[in-house]
Amino acid sequence: MSGRIQRRRKTVRKKKEKKKMASHSQVLVEEKSSVRILTFNRPKQLNALSFHMVSRLLQLFLAYEEDPSVKLVVLKGQGRAFSAGGDIPPIVRDILQGKLIRGAHYFKVGYTLNYVLSTYRKPQVSILNGIVMGGGAGLSTNGRFRIATENTVFAMPETALGLFPDVGASYFLSRLPGFFGEYVGLTGARLDGAEMLACGLATHFVPSISLTALEAELYKVGSSNQTFISTILDAYAEYPHLNQHSSYHRLDVIDRCFSKRTVEEIFSALEREVTQKPNDWLLATIQALEKASPSCLKISLRSIREGRLQGVGQCLIREYRMVCHVMKGDISKDFVEGCRAVLIDKDRNPKWQPRRLEDVTDSMVDQYFERVEDEEGWEDLKFPPRNNLPALAIAAKL
Repeated sequence: MSGRIQRRRKTVRKKKEKKKMASHSQVLVEEKSSVRILTFNRPKQLNALSFHMVSRLLQLFLAYEEDPSVKLVVLKGQGRAFSAGGDIPPIVRDILQGKLIRGAHYFKVGYTLNYVLSTYRKPQVSILNGIVMGGGAGLSTNGRFRIATENTVFAMPETALGLFPDVGASYFLSRLPGFFGEYVGLTGARLDGAEMLACGLATHFVPSISLTALEAELYKVGSSNQTFISTILDAYAEYPHLNQHSSYHRLDVIDRCFSKRTVEEIFSALEREVTQKPNDWLLATIQALEKASPSCLKISLRSIREGRLQGVGQCLIREYRMVCHVMKGDISKDFVEGCRAVLIDKDRNPKWQPRRLEDVTDSMVDQYFERVEDEEGWEDLKFPPRNNLPALAIAAKL
């Protein structure tokens, strides 16, 4: 009996050690004087955020905040991506195997990390020299300084996956100029570095050729003074011209259409614009909306609208309720279907249910925003205690 117990304990210990090694190899840690550099190290997966990674990042950020020797944290990615988002296939497998709580735990840890970053007492610089989407956007946009380059590609493509812009996106998208956030969140539109700077998603634009010199300057920082760090970044920053075809030049049309109360009205407004003055941008915008999950378009619009009036903590608590409903699949199973079509089978032909916008009723949408039934493992998101919170971060109960 004792031998069997010892073998079992040895197996458990090996599994723990293997997990620890995975999380450490997927997030590389460098120490440069008072600066900590965290590098995402899954370049072949475009630095998709595994559970090991978000857990490790949360652990590190909480530790650095209490360590007086750490003054600045820098986030970057190996390869051609900062991070293309969450590592979704394992979550889909959990859902299909009925391990919903395990999948939900991934989002719980990830959203907690987003909250910690948005309320962080020390400066954080994210170097977005490549693809930054979904969960990657959450890690950077919830931080203080976001450096875009000519290589940056930003998007929140969730509605095409049967999900909604999460990771605090209902907070940061709702605060973009006019109704640009609704446009970006519903269509999954891709933005370049210049567009990110123009709309406020990036705080600085630095040409990639200058990043090595900029990083060398940052690594000498011995203070957590935000103004001091901002001065360093300003010295390397440029103000690029927007591409003539940039969607940001179309803010007047975006505001006219995406300010409408419902998704159906947004479609109608876009179609009126096409009738009056057809162009490729309008047609591409309509096509992007037509490819998205009807259910997710409706919950995304409502989420962003509610986010305009809420702090980031409130937004994350609500988004967690929403994602739990998405995972449970009681209202719609579009998340599993969207991931199948885009990430797994890659046939790009999802069979949405409901298939039409008019079949997604207000009562169905309402259900996504309700507290999940009080079953074991489905309780509301609770954040670690934070000191000296700014007003934007207050996480009042919903």
